Amino acid sequence: MAEEKGFRLLSLYDQLVNRGSIQKKEAAQVFGVSERSIQRDIEQLRNFFAEQTPPLEIHYDLGQNCYRLSEGEGAFLSCGEMLAVCKILLESRSLSKREMDQILDKLLVHGMRPPEREKLQEIISNERHFYVEPRHGKPLVDILWTLGQAIQSRSEIQADYRTQTGEKKHRRLQPVGLMCSEFYFYLAAFLKNVDRNQEFEYPEDPYPTIYRVDRLEQIQVQSEHFTVPYGQRFSEGEFRKRVQFMYGGRLRTVHFLYKGPSVEAVLDRLPTAEIVGERDGTYEIRAEVFGKGIDMWLKSQGNYVQVL
Repeated sequence: MAEEKGFRLLSLYDQLVNRGSIQKKEAAQVFGVSERSIQRDIEQLRNFFAEQTPPLEIHYDLGQNCYRLSEGEGAFLSCGEMLAVCKILLESRSLSKREMDQILDKLLVHGMRPPEREKLQEIISNERHFYVEPRHGKPLVDILWTLGQAIQSRSEIQADYRTQTGEKKHRRLQPVGLMCSEFYFYLAAFLKNVDRNQEFEYPEDPYPTIYRVDRLEQIQVQSEHFTVPYGQRFSEGEFRKRVQFMYGGRLRTVHFLYKGPSVEAVLDRLPTAEIVGERDGTYEIRAEVFGKGIDMWLKSQGNYVQVL
C-alpha cells in the first residue's frame, strides 16, 4: 500500500512539474483511488513544494478545473526574461555549438513550463539551427569555472599561451578577472617571473595583461596564493568599462569630435565617454580607455570622427 502511494505521489509530482497540471477526477480514475485520496496527495505535495527554495505553490485553476504549480513572485525568470537570456547567449557566439545547446536545453527544461517552453523553442529554433560557433571550437565551460575559482581564491596558475601568431609561451599568472567581449572570453591576469623590459612595451604598466581563454592550454592551479594591497585592488567592473577592445596597453584619454547619426551608440560603446560640448549636431567627446584597440575603432568611423 505504501509503495503504491509512493508511486502515485511521484507520478503526480512529475505531472505537475513536467505536464503543468493535475485534474483530480481523472487522476483518481487512473490510479483507481477516490478523489479524496488524490486531494490528500495534493496537500502533501503542497507542503513539500512550500519548503523548497524558492518556495512553490499549488493553486486551483477554476477555469480549467485542475491544479497547477506556480512560482512565487520573482522566484523564476519570466518568459520575456528567459527569451532575453537565450538571445544574449546566442548573439554572443562565444561557446561551441555543443555547449550552447546544452545550456539552452537546461534553461528551457528547468526554467519553464511545457506550454511556454514550446513557444520559446519555436522562437529561437531558427537561430539555434544556424548558430555559428567560434572558429577555435574549444569547450570552455569547465575552463571558465577553473579560472573563476582561481580568481576567487587568489591562486596562481600555470599555463601555456598561444599568441596570435601561433607562438607558444609558458606563463605563471595571477588571475584577477574574467570578461566576455565580441565572441571571446578573456582572462585578465598579472604576469610573474618575466623580464618586463623585454616582454612589455610599457614595463611600468600597472594593469593586468589580457589573454584569450581559448588560447590557454595545460592550465594548472597552483597551491601558491597572491595578495593585492587594498589600495591597488583590481576592480573588474571599472577595468571592464575602459577595456572595450581587449587590447593591452596604457590607460589613455581620447578626445574627438563625432558627427554621425547616433551619439548614443558611441556612448554605449565607450562606457566612460562623456559629452563635453555640442554644436550644430557635432559632439565633442572624451573617454578613458586601455590600449590601442580604440585607434582601430576610431578609424573605422570614417568621416564621422575627428580625433583631437
